[in-house]
Amino acid sequence: MSIITTPPTPGKSRPAPRSKRKVEPIFYLFLLPSLVLFTLAITVPGIVGIFFSFTDSIGIGDWEFVGLTNYIAIFSDPAILKSYLFTFGFSIVTVIAVNIVAFLLAVGLTSRIRMKTALRTIFVIPMVVSGIIIAYVFNFLFSNSLPAAGTALGIPWLESSLLANPDLAWIAIVLVTAWQAVPGSLLIYIAGLVAVPGDVYEAAEIDGASKLQQLLKITVPLVAGYVVINVILGFKGFLNAYDIIVGLTNGGPGTSTRSIAMTVIAGFNGGDYAYQMANATIFFVVAILISLVQLSLTRGRNAL
Repeated sequence: MSIITTPPTPGKSRPAPRSKRKVEPIFYLFLLPSLVLFTLAITVPGIVGIFFSFTDSIGIGDWEFVGLTNYIAIFSDPAILKSYLFTFGFSIVTVIAVNIVAFLLAVGLTSRIRMKTALRTIFVIPMVVSGIIIAYVFNFLFSNSLPAAGTALGIPWLESSLLANPDLAWIAIVLVTAWQAVPGSLLIYIAGLVAVPGDVYEAAEIDGASKLQQLLKITVPLVAGYVVINVILGFKGFLNAYDIIVGLTNGGPGTSTRSIAMTVIAGFNGGDYAYQMANATIFFVVAILISLVQLSLTRGRNAL
């Protein structure tokens, strides 16, 4: 007696059954502490704050529901609108400045130069220094050292502090913020440039491409994903600008450099808790919308 087996049909194979990979319960246990801390420290306070934005609470004591009164008042408050205008303008200018400087430095620090490792270390130092310390140091420079140098050299526009000029104080804030933010973007660009295959540049040199053409036609397109990362991270961070502005101008002169974060915190300290919670809620919604726009623009692209 023999067993007859049917040979498999050429070109056809039986698909292997898919099995769902079971997640070990221990992984949920590892996730639990972070989830609890995040909920208690961020989610719950956020929900409570949104709730109180519909009241007249000053942070303590009795309160009453006032509906959308706080939200309606915000859209007609020139101080609030001015803080939004300053924050978004400052963020856009700083993002552009940081990415241009960081990209050019990254190109230089990945080229064939001596001591590039030591130079990378030097350029990264501002990233590890506290923002408030940097702000106080530059405050002294803008308020004392630069005016003294301007007086000695006979340069009229340098004799007075930029921080005292309501039309120019934002420039000082952009310079100091960019000085601290450039190292972070620099490291990301260096990682992107190092990942570019060297054969591409060798082939371009054989074809007679100049260094500028290689930069514009090869380097920039191949690191475009890293540009997107730096723009998203930078814009998100600069929207929350607080410590450097406090150390440099404290929102002044007047309220010309007061950011949204400063406006909210100043309102909390001044008894405008519910009003500024409404402001913070609007800012939260705006940030979510910006994030959704950024995700829609980068969806389907391999950033790395």
